[in-house]
This record gives sequence, structure tokens and C-alpha cells, in this order.
Amino acid sequence: MEALMELIRKYPDLDSCKADIEKAFLLIKDTYQKGGKLLVCGNGGSAADSEHIVGELMKGFMLKRKISESTRAKIKAVSMTNGDYISDHLQGALPAISLVSHSALISAFSNDVAPDMIFAQQVFGYGKSGDSFLGLSTSGNSKNVMYAAEVAKAMGMHTIAFTGASGGSLKHICDCTILAPSQNTPAIQEYHLPIYHTLCVMIEHEFFS
Repeated sequence: MEALMELIRKYPDLDSCKADIEKAFLLIKDTYQKGGKLLVCGNGGSAADSEHIVGELMKGFMLKRKISESTRAKIKAVSMTNGDYISDHLQGALPAISLVSHSALISAFSNDVAPDMIFAQQVFGYGKSGDSFLGLSTSGNSKNVMYAAEVAKAMGMHTIAFTGASGGSLKHICDCTILAPSQNTPAIQEYHLPIYHTLCVMIEHEFFS
């Protein structure tokens, strides 16, 4: 896992996270091998990270990800006029959904039902057994992320958390918790970014190299 070795070289403090990063990779790999998807959520800066992760998975990140000739043929069968253009500009995707991005649903559910259940409701609606859930919480105690993780686990999904050094409650809920080696929120988020970039590189190479 060259990308993981490069991460540790750049950030020696993250050596403590190596085994958990490998475990998270294997869980997400299993999901994609079985045709599943990744659901991601967090609050504040971690909400931005959720969208960032989805952006790296749903399109080419470090690789071109050209679509297959069989897919190209299907598209051209539908559109002789536009088939080549469409096929040339589509990229292989690893299905991922950011649960922080649906403003109408989130605001309605917060107002009508319970604001700390906004992510859990979406996990319940989107999630299937074998999918993966990734929750980011620097404290490990964000209630809306915790409730979503518990629903994901109940539904038979793989559960992964990114937290700070303590792990909080998420450490006891999730199958895998990556504990950034800090108790300081900005520092934790600074560690999270190269960790999830590395995970995205590893997953991309697994399916598109």
C-alpha cells in the first residue's frame, strides 16, 4: 500500500493510525466489490470534509477512470449524435453520498421531527446491508453522527469513524475508528484531510488502476 506508506512518511504521527486506515480501506473495498455505496456525514468543518470525500470518489481523483467500451456502446446506442461526447466525459464512479448536502430535507426534518436525527434518517432511507457509513466527529461524541452510526450498524452496514485521540462514544459504536493523534479540533481536522485523501487514493487504485 504505497499511498499509506507515503502518508506515514509525510506525517509520522499518523503511524498510530496505520492499522485502522488499512481496516477502513478493507471495509470500503468490500462495500464496493459488492456493489454498495458509502454514506458520509459530519458537522461544520467535518461537513465540508464529507463533501470533499464524495468529490474524490464520484469522479477521477488521481486516475483518469475511462468508462468501459461496453458502456460506451450502450450510450451510443441511445444517442448516435451525442454518444461520443458523453462517453468521453464520463468517468468511473465509486458511489458515495454526503448526508450533509440535502438542505430541504435536513431543514424539514429538523423542524418537524428532531434535529439530531437528520443523518440517521438518511442512513435509514439510503442504507443497505453491506454498505459503508463514515462519520467524522473531532470529539467522537456528536449526537447526530452517533445516532446515524447506530442506525447503520443495526442495518448491517460497515461503520467507520474519524475522530480525535479519545475516540469518544463513536469508538465504542463503530467497526473501525481512526483516531487522529490530537485533542485540538483544528489539528484533528488537519490530520483527517490527508488520511481520507490517502484512503481515496487506495480505493481508486483498487478499482481503476
